[in-house]
Amino acid sequence: MSTPDGILTPGTAGGNRYDLEERTARFGEEVIRLCLDLPKTVVTEPLIRQIVRSGTSVGANYCEADDAVSGKEFRLKIGTCKEARETKHWLRMIATADPTFAERARGLWREARELHLIFASIFRKLSTKKPKLRG
Repeated sequence: MSTPDGILTPGTAGGNRYDLEERTARFGEEVIRLCLDLPKTVVTEPLIRQIVRSGTSVGANYCEADDAVSGKEFRLKIGTCKEARETKHWLRMIATADPTFAERARGLWREARELHLIFASIFRKLSTKKPKLRG
């Protein structure tokens, strides 16, 4: 869910903080809206291309993970949701390139940070899980 100025409010996408498919989709949509509003300059155009790729692929990669057929595949695919971390970087660059967008970028940065922490936590938990013994 976004505020009137287009900033995602942490943990409220889709009304359910645990609906990661909806939450990551809304995050990607907000990234697109930000990029559509940014003035196109020699500095912002490459940043826009980068952040559209990373910001929208978070949700696509989560959907891939959610459709995994095995625990091993899920772990591998959830690890690709790292684009949330990359998106934080591009948001910081956009805030620097056009300070009039700094507040919107900051709101999206907070959501990207939360998503990154969620996916990192899932990945860590899966990585420390003891393998089942066969016998």
